[in-house]
Amino acid sequence: MLVNVNHAPLFAYTAGKAFNPSLPTVVFIHGVLNDHSVWILQSRYFANHGYNVLAIDLPGHCKSAGKVPTSVEEAAQSVIALLDALEISQATLIGHSWGALIALEACASSPDRVSHLALVGVAFPMKVSPALLDAAVNAPMKGIDMVNTYSHSTLAPPPSTLGPGTWLYGGSRALMRRVLASNSEENTFSIGFNACNNYTNGEHAISEVTCPVLFLMGENDQMTPPKAAQSLVKLASHAKTVTVQAGHSLMTEAPDAVLDALLQFIKK
Repeated sequence: MLVNVNHAPLFAYTAGKAFNPSLPTVVFIHGVLNDHSVWILQSRYFANHGYNVLAIDLPGHCKSAGKVPTSVEEAAQSVIALLDALEISQATLIGHSWGALIALEACASSPDRVSHLALVGVAFPMKVSPALLDAAVNAPMKGIDMVNTYSHSTLAPPPSTLGPGTWLYGGSRALMRRVLASNSEENTFSIGFNACNNYTNGEHAISEVTCPVLFLMGENDQMTPPKAAQSLVKLASHAKTVTVQAGHSLMTEAPDAVLDALLQFIKK
């Protein structure tokens, strides 16, 4: 589904379901050099079990037009603008990595619009190494290889994700290359990493959140290790923490555990 957001079409994957205003809505927000497809198992399940699903491509990414958000705050406003465009009074926000910061900031800026907030693979501050920041500009293919090395703790996913024989590293690399190539005018890699690296509002934002919060972490995450989220966990009210056996790409490394955690959190 394409939705006019800030004068540009924004793509939201709905798992083939028509938007139904009478159903609760779940918005899935991806991280740097990703798109809506990283949520494929989780989004399809929710869409077939009584929820509207809006798994978005952030502006300037893949099927979404517009400028790539240069800050977490700018991206968060796009999420709120999406809710406005579809006249959604309240939704669940689920974000991964950069998307987790975006979801957090969106919730903090408009707390009455969010019923549940799930932060997957989050850290604050979300500092990016100088080597990765440099590679994102000067050697993006090398940078993609570096990110995938740090993002995965296993070579192949369980059957419930993509099927036997799938190579997680290769699949993730192909996705990142496709996302990078989808925008010939802007470097989505560098812009996204810098947005994460420059975000300073996390502790204030979490203090503004009034809804239940889920911190969903990968035990073997090298990009945003669980300890890097503790500054937010300590300040969050109504918070729950779940750790699964996975690295940073926990939606594909532990798809069932991630889905179970999200379901239990949202249904509670």
